[in-house]
Amino acid sequence: MKNRRSLFIHALGPLAILVLLFLDGPIAAIADDSIDDAKQPRLKAWSNIIPTAKRFVVLADFNNEAVLDRETGLVWEQSPSSLRDDIKSWKDARLTCANKAVGRRQGWRLPSIIEFASLIDPSIPSPGLSLPAGHPFNAPTSVRYWSATSSAADEAPPNAWVMYVSGGIVQVEPKTNFRNIWCVRGPMNTDAY
Repeated sequence: MKNRRSLFIHALGPLAILVLLFLDGPIAAIADDSIDDAKQPRLKAWSNIIPTAKRFVVLADFNNEAVLDRETGLVWEQSPSSLRDDIKSWKDARLTCANKAVGRRQGWRLPSIIEFASLIDPSIPSPGLSLPAGHPFNAPTSVRYWSATSSAADEAPPNAWVMYVSGGIVQVEPKTNFRNIWCVRGPMNTDAY
């Protein structure tokens, strides 16, 4: 008898919570006009196309050294590496991003090749910087950047994808090559590593 009563009481608890939630009514949504874009920019989904002037936001909280992409929700370095001294092997590029502090923030990583491709404007003819017109990045035109994405083929030596910003070209190169680094911050697909 005691076990039945105990079971009944344990079952009644979650049921009571559900009834209270149901009777309380739906949770009110935040009015769209109540969001201050300067303090809390609206993040968009990858399915939306946002004009460049509204798509990229230079982040004051990151000491104006990082850019929010409202289309993807990713935060990019505003000034990726471009000096000859900044080039690294793929392994060192990953380590460099992991140890990097941009805008007084850590938590950076190499972007996947798909994330890189999201920055490219395919309507811009090659050769030329394929980033959208009016973008806020300080990215040189003739630089190849490592991505976090390894090549799927069994190869020796192991290869990874690189993004050539001039023309938006992607290609596979040995991980022992030396390329530049453009770090990103945000959720990641662990399969990219």
